[in-house]
Amino acid sequence: MAGVKISPSILSADFSQLGKEVAKLEKAGADLIHVDVMDGHFVPNITIGPVVIKSLKKYTSLPFDVHLMISPVHKYIKNFAQAGADIITIHPEATKNLKKTIKKIRLYGKKVGVSLNPETSINKVIPVLELIDVVLIMSVNPGFGGQKLIKSTLKKSKKLKNEIVKKKLKVKIEMDGGINFKNAGLVRRSGVDIIVSGTTIFKENNGNYKKNIKLLKTNWNEC
Repeated sequence: MAGVKISPSILSADFSQLGKEVAKLEKAGADLIHVDVMDGHFVPNITIGPVVIKSLKKYTSLPFDVHLMISPVHKYIKNFAQAGADIITIHPEATKNLKKTIKKIRLYGKKVGVSLNPETSINKVIPVLELIDVVLIMSVNPGFGGQKLIKSTLKKSKKLKNEIVKKKLKVKIEMDGGINFKNAGLVRRSGVDIIVSGTTIFKENNGNYKKNIKLLKTNWNEC
């Protein structure tokens, strides 16, 4: 599978140097910047808000891939759209009306993603596939970095890819959680187009971002 994209999660970056970190990621060959937004309510952690995203935009020309793990999510779409999010990804469980929330994101001219937790069936996203750009499959339970990939989520991505092909859509599959050099090949072969990685990019090989991004794109070995 050629052309897999890498979206580094800045949840694993040095928060005291975030501007420099995103600039370094662009130079290292990243395709997007993944921003995990958590509210301590929908998931058990608190991270960053729209003000931080707005301040980071001047450090890179890469698209901001913003994953909203907040509830109720519709209240915050405008803030993140105006802050500079290019892709806004939401969870079905975080809104009472998924189609209405998707439409609201579109009104701001943004790409739309829908995220599925490990236990969430793809049936939650099938009815809206024609309305969105990305499906983000969580391969760990959201909230914290450094977890192990839940291998059953690979079956989910394969099943979803079949649905996308069958419907002749251009929807991309993104996967986030526990992806490393050993399992990246398995992930890509399951139909994933965009790999989100935090710990592997920022910590492996003494933090050599360029090397780590290249390895995630090209290392097809399986564990």
